[in-house]
Amino acid sequence: MKCLLLHTFLTNHLSAPLTNHHNRLMTSSPSPTTTFSTLTPKHNLSSLTTTNHPNTVVFKSTCVKTRSLSISSHSVRAPMKVSASSAVVESSKSSEVVVDVDLGDRSYPIYIGSGLLNQPHLLQRHIHGKRVLVVTNTTVAPLYLDKVVTALTAGNPNVTVESVILPDGEKYKDMDTLMKVFDKAIESRLDRRCTFVALGGGVIGDMCGYAAASFLRGVNFIQIPTTVMAQVDSSVGGKTGINHPLGKNLIGAFYQPQCVLIDTDTLNTLPDRELASGLAEVIKYGLIRDAPFFEWQEKNMHALMSRDPDAFAYAIKRSCENKAEVVSQDEKESGLRATLNLGHTFGHAIETSYGYGHWLHGEAVAAGTVMAVDMSYRLGWIDESIVERTNNILKLAKLPTTPPEMMTVDMFKSVMAVDKKVADGLLRLILLKGPLGSCVFTGDYDRKALDETLHAFCKS
Repeated sequence: MKCLLLHTFLTNHLSAPLTNHHNRLMTSSPSPTTTFSTLTPKHNLSSLTTTNHPNTVVFKSTCVKTRSLSISSHSVRAPMKVSASSAVVESSKSSEVVVDVDLGDRSYPIYIGSGLLNQPHLLQRHIHGKRVLVVTNTTVAPLYLDKVVTALTAGNPNVTVESVILPDGEKYKDMDTLMKVFDKAIESRLDRRCTFVALGGGVIGDMCGYAAASFLRGVNFIQIPTTVMAQVDSSVGGKTGINHPLGKNLIGAFYQPQCVLIDTDTLNTLPDRELASGLAEVIKYGLIRDAPFFEWQEKNMHALMSRDPDAFAYAIKRSCENKAEVVSQDEKESGLRATLNLGHTFGHAIETSYGYGHWLHGEAVAAGTVMAVDMSYRLGWIDESIVERTNNILKLAKLPTTPPEMMTVDMFKSVMAVDKKVADGLLRLILLKGPLGSCVFTGDYDRKALDETLHAFCKS
């Protein structure tokens, strides 16, 4: 990957110094509203203030200095490290980038670059025992399993690698499939010093992470995401879990990996539909907190859809920086992190009602995002231009902007009533408010606007 060109993207396009494979709403008293203003990865949220409104908390952005570290002379192969708020580092000896997720003693790096699966030291430095279990699926295994096993064992004969190959698809993200991972781990007599490795997209990452969190009450695990969706979102932040017939991701745990290794070369085997699905999460970051990134996407969506490696390198890096900054400040989703779920409440209702796997996650999120933006406009919280720009960029990414025709108002309400963001019977939503890049996580909204949005997008 020609990461040196990332600097050009930063200089020419942005003012901020930052860039499946191979699948009953209840009324109640208003809840507090958390408001988030436009932020880029250059900012932190250390300054917390309250407004005169008793139900509003405003996080003010504070600029922080960037840092850049050169590669030490004794380790020329080590990737360059940058914080989640730093600019790209250039070097003639290495072109990898590392984004740090700062969680104290549970901090970990996100390695981003081309050909990283050919650099064994990146994985081996995070293997603490002699046993490894690679969890992958029937689509990814023929493409990358051997390469990962080689990376784990090259020059390291004491390490033994087992693997479990699961069926591919969201519909298999359930307890029955999860048990196959436990079966393999127990049959292989793995101990607490073992490491689980998730090789695949978001489904594999979520299931492997949850298995690691549960097996022997917790073992180490590593994420190797191979889809855009997983690389820019699901592999970062420690959300793990499985689906339930009544709702998506209702069973799970927060469990952080030892590292995330993103080899951008794995996108070369990704089908166009999967690639577009992942872009829904990239677009989300621009809408909720990074307006300059959204503007960059508007100018470069054609390059992304054409798989331009430099454009994708930048989009992945900047998405990870946004996600890392949010997770570092709100690991357990008490407020700020919930904003990363823009469109997901509506989207999860689509996935659950329509049936897991019929629509890809990003496709459902895209339609859900349009619905959330529509509701924001009906509330008078955003300008009509944001509605238009959201629709336009999703169409450029070849993503749906309306839910499936079979969806009804009652279907949406039934599933949304058991959404994870429901508190004391009140559905809280992530909505846009203010200029582009600003949002709120709130249960304090006019229920009429929600009903109007649902009826506007559903025939019944």
